Amino acid sequence: MEPASLPAPRFCLSSGLNDYSVERGYSLTHTLVSFLGRGNPDRGKRYRQATYEFAPGQQQTTEFFGLGLLQQIQPDRLLILGTTGSMWDVLLFSLGLGQEYDEALLALTESADADRTTQEELDGLTTVVSARLGLPVTLRLIPYGRDTGEQVEILQRMALDLAEGDAVTLDVTHGLRHLPMLAQMSALYLRRVKNVEARGLYYGALDMTRNGLTPVMNLAGLLRIAEWVGALNTFDKDGDYGAFADLMEQDGVSTHQANYLRRAAFRERTSNAWEARADLRNLDAVLDSGLPGMSALFADQLKTRIRWHKGQDLLAWQRELALEYLGRSDYIRSTIYAFEGFVTSLIDDKKERFWDFQDRDRVRKEYQSGLRGKKLLFGDYFLLKGLRNALAHGTRPDDSKIRHKVESALSDSKLLQEELRRLIKKLLPR
Repeated sequence: MEPASLPAPRFCLSSGLNDYSVERGYSLTHTLVSFLGRGNPDRGKRYRQATYEFAPGQQQTTEFFGLGLLQQIQPDRLLILGTTGSMWDVLLFSLGLGQEYDEALLALTESADADRTTQEELDGLTTVVSARLGLPVTLRLIPYGRDTGEQVEILQRMALDLAEGDAVTLDVTHGLRHLPMLAQMSALYLRRVKNVEARGLYYGALDMTRNGLTPVMNLAGLLRIAEWVGALNTFDKDGDYGAFADLMEQDGVSTHQANYLRRAAFRERTSNAWEARADLRNLDAVLDSGLPGMSALFADQLKTRIRWHKGQDLLAWQRELALEYLGRSDYIRSTIYAFEGFVTSLIDDKKERFWDFQDRDRVRKEYQSGLRGKKLLFGDYFLLKGLRNALAHGTRPDDSKIRHKVESALSDSKLLQEELRRLIKKLLPR
């Protein structure tokens, strides 16, 4: 079989990988990571040549999918990962390295057959492979991933071969059957630990070949699902649904519409439930019309997480937010919304305005002076106020009885949860 048609070199070969002069005007590196499988035990049977169709009219004929993908996306470097028994020899023979390398390749065949390929053997061929392909190439041994320890080691080795902020495209076509799952996890891991951008997760579906064309699948949608799941976890932890805005934009929601979420998240977290509700009502129309892309899978979950704004009035919104933040153990925001909710319950909407700070301040002072509201709630009101001030400002009430109750509640998370839930139920009844 003739060697694969390869791209013209874009790098100047010097003494080794680190001496390449890269002809580009920016520092970010786009790396194609290709996994190499073990293949058929009979090394006389090579991988089957196929014509991979990336898009209508965009085809690459090659034995190794990674080489076709290389020509299609034109990365800055290539990282090939394989085990001690992977088909390193078959891959390198297909490149037509020249007779002077036949002895080294035959030795590599023996090593691969015996499942004992060494990193030193691969390093000895890196320079010529890089020159043949026209870009820096790293040939890296990885373990099989048979247990957690080996799986962790694979991720660690990948992280060492990639720089902070780089971009990566993953090819899982020829890897071991379990490696696609590990590749997906590696993309998520690298994004978190090194801010690496995952540009694609490709698979050449040889078993779906029809009429001489093999379809190419970009499984990057799996990464988008994982991002949404992560955003849901983030929200459930801290209540910031602004985390969904970027994902919605990436799926095609306009910036103007995504900004409803961003503004609502900011306003809610700065105790401005009234204006947050207005943004969420505008968002309702966007959700009801149907979200595009992967966002559609999570529209119902998003609706559930912003349902507080469906309440009939300000008091209902503040009560629901107090309970939601309590459920996330965000005690400061829970006490703030509960306290402000009680003040709202004292307002006479025929004479006073819910969102006038002077009205609210006057109402609060009148209640504390016994001029309005139920005096039977004094003890619970001052306890809630004491908890709010203790959590927000680190202060303690002057009244010794209230101070003792505050300190008792703050001594244990379970006690604090129970006390706040009781206060919300008592002071902000449905």
